[in-house]
Amino acid sequence: MGTRLLCSAIALTAGLCMTPALAQSGADSSGSPTKVLASSGSGFNVSSVEALIQRGDAAVASGNLVQAKKDYDNARIASKQLLAFYRDLSGSFRGLDARIPREMDTKGRAALALLAQSNLRLAALFRRQGQPAVAVPVLVEVVRLMTPAKPEGQKAYQSLLELGFVDTPYRGASAGE
Repeated sequence: MGTRLLCSAIALTAGLCMTPALAQSGADSSGSPTKVLASSGSGFNVSSVEALIQRGDAAVASGNLVQAKKDYDNARIASKQLLAFYRDLSGSFRGLDARIPREMDTKGRAALALLAQSNLRLAALFRRQGQPAVAVPVLVEVVRLMTPAKPEGQKAYQSLLELGFVDTPYRGASAGE
């Protein structure tokens, strides 16, 4: 876990050094301090991951599959980092201040949902490019993370069924056979 945090911290630091405007703190027009990581689209938060997914969708719509793959990959990386940081913070404050773990758990669920969305889009992109074998691990990750009880997990499993990776259709919670 220490290596993951170190690598993430280095990546974050490098990203902030490359964009000095983000690293600077100041005040907005009302005089209150700005929260540079909370800004939508350019910060390090759920909104910026959503923006990456939307950029990937736009790239797919315009036929630029290479750019779409980059955007979806970046969304996956960012959502995994956010998820890890939110979990770490949640665990650090458990038993001390219940508000913080609740907030981090909520943000973590949002990051997890975005990870599933970016994985599903990336898998669809691989299928479109005629690389179904490359889509399999991404789809399996969605099933593992979201479980087959959630729509994202069901969609991923259905894709695995369509690809021929699995043979047994999932019938829902009542399928105890």
